[in-house]
Amino acid sequence: MRRVLFLCLFVIGLSAAIFGFLNFQGLAAKGEFETIVLDFRENIPKEELQRELQAIAQQYNVTPRLDNKFSAKDNVYIIEGDKKRLKELRKSKIALMTEFIEPNYIYRIPVLDKDTVADERFIPSANDPNDPMYSKQWHLHNIGVVGAWKETKGSGITVAVIDTGVTQVRDLAETKFVKGYDFVNDTEEVKDDNGHGTHVAGTIAQATNNNYGVAGVAYEANIMPLKVLSSYGGGTVADIAEAIKFAADNGAKVINMSLGGGGESHLMKDAIEYAHNKGVVIVAAAGNENQNSAAYPARYPRVIGVSALGPDGEKAPYSNFGAGVDISAPGGSDAGKVLQQTIDPETGEGVFLGLQGTSMASPHVAGVAALIEAAGVQEPDEVLQVLKESARAIEEDSLNYYGAGQLNAEAAVQRAVRGQISFQDFFRWLRDNGYLNPGFWIDGGAVALLPKILMVLGSYLLAWFLRVYFPFSWSWNLLSGLVAGSSGLFFLKTIYIFDLPQWPFRLLGSSIPELGNTLQGSSALNPLFASVLIPLVLVVLLLGHPQWKWFAIGSSLGVAACLGVSAVLDPAVWGLGSGMLARSFLIVNALLCFALARLAVKNEEQSA
Repeated sequence: MRRVLFLCLFVIGLSAAIFGFLNFQGLAAKGEFETIVLDFRENIPKEELQRELQAIAQQYNVTPRLDNKFSAKDNVYIIEGDKKRLKELRKSKIALMTEFIEPNYIYRIPVLDKDTVADERFIPSANDPNDPMYSKQWHLHNIGVVGAWKETKGSGITVAVIDTGVTQVRDLAETKFVKGYDFVNDTEEVKDDNGHGTHVAGTIAQATNNNYGVAGVAYEANIMPLKVLSSYGGGTVADIAEAIKFAADNGAKVINMSLGGGGESHLMKDAIEYAHNKGVVIVAAAGNENQNSAAYPARYPRVIGVSALGPDGEKAPYSNFGAGVDISAPGGSDAGKVLQQTIDPETGEGVFLGLQGTSMASPHVAGVAALIEAAGVQEPDEVLQVLKESARAIEEDSLNYYGAGQLNAEAAVQRAVRGQISFQDFFRWLRDNGYLNPGFWIDGGAVALLPKILMVLGSYLLAWFLRVYFPFSWSWNLLSGLVAGSSGLFFLKTIYIFDLPQWPFRLLGSSIPELGNTLQGSSALNPLFASVLIPLVLVVLLLGHPQWKWFAIGSSLGVAACLGVSAVLDPAVWGLGSGMLARSFLIVNALLCFALARLAVKNEEQSA
């Protein structure tokens, strides 16, 4: 009976994991579209291409069209269609003449609600700019932008804002603009009819020290406005991809895309690769669905994906996290939003608005990237390296909320200017990142390496101690039980794979006591799991089995080691806090687990 019950539990658990992998529909397979992209091979003669376009028009009763005037050189055409038509086209002879046929996915601006006033304030210092509303811009204070301005303000660097367009409101009147393009209406005049793009541009380069309004991150940089999103905030992959190439061909050194959605695109990926090869740093918002992976285009390899922070320095409740997040930056929350000047879409008049979203976080990173480039570091991979190395690291971030850490403009620019941080800056960097705290070296950052090793070694020592008094043979069942109870395959916890659920890795990477808190990423142990309860159940179920009983005994010893080490290094238990009460709870249950294993081994010795 015990064997049957255990086998059933094992099969159910394995089936759940396999079902999770096979049925998880990631962002690569999602996305909405109304049109289809046909990217014809460039070596096709023009006459043959026209014949094929006419054949498509007759067969499907559509009118193939170039997306805009820049699409002709790439032979990229758009037709109306749904999933059914997409499948038909991919199976037809037309597919032989194309590089690819894919959905023209619609991406949107990931912005949440807005306020006319941002509430979060801080006390300004003598070095702060004279903009009257700067005291409400907690987000600029958070990244240490004033310290960065001592070295550079972004002069000479062009930042392309691929968004809803940019309107030159009063607080952008002194900001330098270069020629852009409206890919929605196919015109050279770029106006914002939503307000989102103007707000984003303000974060990057709002006029500063002009005794008016608010400040921007790299306020001497140039803004290149590229409109790809309509008034309702949606736009197609084809327009966005063309805007990326336009920016790369016309001198932009940084691209900001505060937009996103589901659906992987060859067209978009090629455009990103094209811009990266031309030396352009590409930054994008991670998305606002609170999902465990960034949205497109932030998730592409050459794009810096940005998650959002609230005024408290914690991950904003809405922000995506996990795979694709490279760094975090202020995006705002209900406690305090990101304040810039933009337009009221109803009237077109300038208004100061507090917005929240990863849309607001991304331009902070784009602005700092412009500062880094102005300081002399201009290769995209090197800019990313500077951003990562200068970020304020978060010691415990098992779900990758923050990527490399929290954006630090001052440290980033100092690293870019000097090539390395001075001793004083280095000491401050060590302090800010927690390296001067001995606890950091015990934790080992995101994965507590040293405690895990101690737990495994402790479980083996306990097994050796029992073996001295009650001789038994080592076996794989015993060893696997020791690992499962003490540490689990803890290195798996930090594996993030796009479009695969991360929870199986977290479960496999957790010890038995951690199973109660592993899915939500909490460090506090669940008292039901961090106790003698599960080892007791395993021993009762498996004691009569000649092999699997050793797994139960090993698990009991492993749990004892895990609870004992946790009691010393990290005694945090739900409902019991992290003080003496929690420590006593863990120690008592560690002793009970050891006693249970001893009793089970003794019973085996007597039976033999």
